[in-house]
Amino acid sequence: MSDITAHRANAPPARNAYGPMCAEVYVLDKPPGSLDDAAYYREHLKGLGGPILEAASGSGRLQITLLEAGLDVQGFDRSEPMMDQCQAEAARRGLVARLSRQSFESFEYQERFAAIVCPVGAFTLIEDFGEALAVLKRFHAHLAPGGRLFVDLMPLSYLAQVRDSVRSWTTQEGDLLRIDSRGVELDWLAQRRVSHDRYERWRGGRLIEQELEILAVRCWGLREFEMALREAGFVDISVCGGYRVGRPLRPTDSWWCFQAVRAG
Repeated sequence: MSDITAHRANAPPARNAYGPMCAEVYVLDKPPGSLDDAAYYREHLKGLGGPILEAASGSGRLQITLLEAGLDVQGFDRSEPMMDQCQAEAARRGLVARLSRQSFESFEYQERFAAIVCPVGAFTLIEDFGEALAVLKRFHAHLAPGGRLFVDLMPLSYLAQVRDSVRSWTTQEGDLLRIDSRGVELDWLAQRRVSHDRYERWRGGRLIEQELEILAVRCWGLREFEMALREAGFVDISVCGGYRVGRPLRPTDSWWCFQAVRAG
């Protein structure tokens, strides 16, 4: 084995890769329609009259809900296991999920969208500020004039609120799935937290499979993200707390729900 091959074989997994076990747990923990944003997005997207793009659509938690509401939505994700889960769940419900394997940094479509949605903190998976700003500009370029961008972020306080934890689920086949999440880095200057999430599958009292997910999130300050949206060319920027449009933000809000418009 060459030195290069050996290095690759021993290299840690890529950050935010969302492997097969991670995708399986995600579906068990967050099935379609299970979070508070489902009604919010159905209400705000139903009258836009154009195609919708979901960035980092994952297991289809939101996309399937929107398809069931009759909306014209498609999505991209860089995790093939997550997309496989989405396709399988959509097929079980008699739906067709239109997906492509792309990343935030390089996604490309010929059509322009009436709306782009990036829900439940997916945007915080972009660790670098410069890359994040470039992605916002890419969103802007893929919207039709007057198109709307929706981005949901955890507040900056999230970095301090997350605690080490162990959680478990039981599959339909009776396997026990566990996730042991441990914080390994908290960098306030970079506004970033890194966790090691160890996924385990137990059957008959034996550990038969495990997977390590390195999860890195970069949180944003409120005004910082507003300025980033303006820098990317957006106007009519608004934000509400916890999917309650018109209600001012509160320190206890778990979600900041941004909307912004590409000028005509």
